[in-house]
Amino acid sequence: MRPRLQLSAGARPLNFTVRRLTVGSTIAPKIFACSGTVLLASVLGGAVVLGTAVCSTAVAQTEPHAGSFVCPVTVVNGGKGGTTYGNDVLEVGLWPQDFVFKPGGPGFVDSDGALGMKVMWNRKKRGHLEVGGRRLDGEAKPVRAYFGDAGEIGGQPTYLVFPTPGCWQVTGYVGDGSLTFVVSVEKIGEGPSWRFNGPPAGMRVSMVDRPK
Repeated sequence: MRPRLQLSAGARPLNFTVRRLTVGSTIAPKIFACSGTVLLASVLGGAVVLGTAVCSTAVAQTEPHAGSFVCPVTVVNGGKGGTTYGNDVLEVGLWPQDFVFKPGGPGFVDSDGALGMKVMWNRKKRGHLEVGGRRLDGEAKPVRAYFGDAGEIGGQPTYLVFPTPGCWQVTGYVGDGSLTFVVSVEKIGEGPSWRFNGPPAGMRVSMVDRPK
């Protein structure tokens, strides 16, 4: 018989962390806020222990993955700390490894419902930054980026804009070089209160699609 974790009727709602249990996985854990009764899993002495808990009414909006798809989220420095991911061409600051758009949190909702987050790129080689990307777990319009003129070398603040929640592969390009990473995008409730109406004045849109 499966052991079950019981909460009293008056138990407070909670958020909790879930990790898909895959051997050798480097996928970052995800934090969910969910409603009703949910399944929790943990590992005790190599055995999977299942239980239930009552969660909050705010639901993380992630569209179902096909089959056993696991989003291969890029983990910075092997999960040992730090936020900078890069190579000899580009670096990017992935301070939220999962991009969670929630009330009171960072980011914005664009006029078409897309979800935007500010990130900082650092160009190690001279050239103009271009950005593109695609959803890995479903059909969606490509990633777009908003940014202004920051010269041809060094830092480049950018708004990354994701058309939907899901698993997204993003690539930055400078000249013939590139840097690719994968993030999980989630939306809770109405998302953050900040609203955009397309790119701010003085910014351009980058939505590059180059074959890898």
